[in-house]
Amino acid sequence: MEFPKIRVTVKKVRGECHRGCKEGDQFIFEDFTKAPQGFCEGAAGVIFPCIYALTFGAEFPWEENTRAIHTTCPDEGKVTFLSEVLDKQGNPEIKKREKPPTPSPKKMLVTVEEAEGKCFYHYKKGDSFEFTGLRTPDGFCGAAYHSLFPVLFALNFGAQYPFEENKNSLAKVTCPDAGKIRFRVTRV
Repeated sequence: MEFPKIRVTVKKVRGECHRGCKEGDQFIFEDFTKAPQGFCEGAAGVIFPCIYALTFGAEFPWEENTRAIHTTCPDEGKVTFLSEVLDKQGNPEIKKREKPPTPSPKKMLVTVEEAEGKCFYHYKKGDSFEFTGLRTPDGFCGAAYHSLFPVLFALNFGAQYPFEENKNSLAKVTCPDAGKIRFRVTRV
C-alpha cells in the first residue's frame, strides 16, 4: 500500500522554540511512519495520531479544510503546526467544510483477539470494551490506551483501512507490555 506524503507547516511560534522552528517552516513526512531528519521528537509524538488518521482518510469537521489539522507542540504550546495530506502532484488535498461542526463521537468496540502470558489488567481473549469517541472506559489500562489512541482517533474521524476485510476495523493493535495483548478496534 502506498501512503500519502504529509506536509507539516509551522503556522505560529509563541516565544522561542528550542528546536529553532520559525513560522513558515515546512517539513515533508514521506509517510506517517517516520519524521523528517531533525524534526522535534516531542512535536512528532503529538502530530503522529493526526497524520496517521489523515493517511487513512480521516476528516476533521472543525477545520476549514477537513483533510488538514492544526496541532500544538507539547512544550508550553509554543509552536502550532498545520498537517496536510499531499496529492501525487505535491499539492494539498482540499475538502472544504460543508457546515458548522458539531460533536459526533463514534462508538467503537475494542476486542482482545490474542492474549499471551499474564496481563496486569487480566485481559483475556474475547474481552471487549466499548469506547465513545476518545473517552476512556473507567479502569481501562493506560498503556493499552496509549497504543490504541491513534487508531481510535483515526476511526472516530472517519478513517478506513482498505487492507482489512472490514474497512472500519483494524486488527493486531498491540499493547506495549511485551506484546502480550493484541486488540481489534472496530467502529460500529
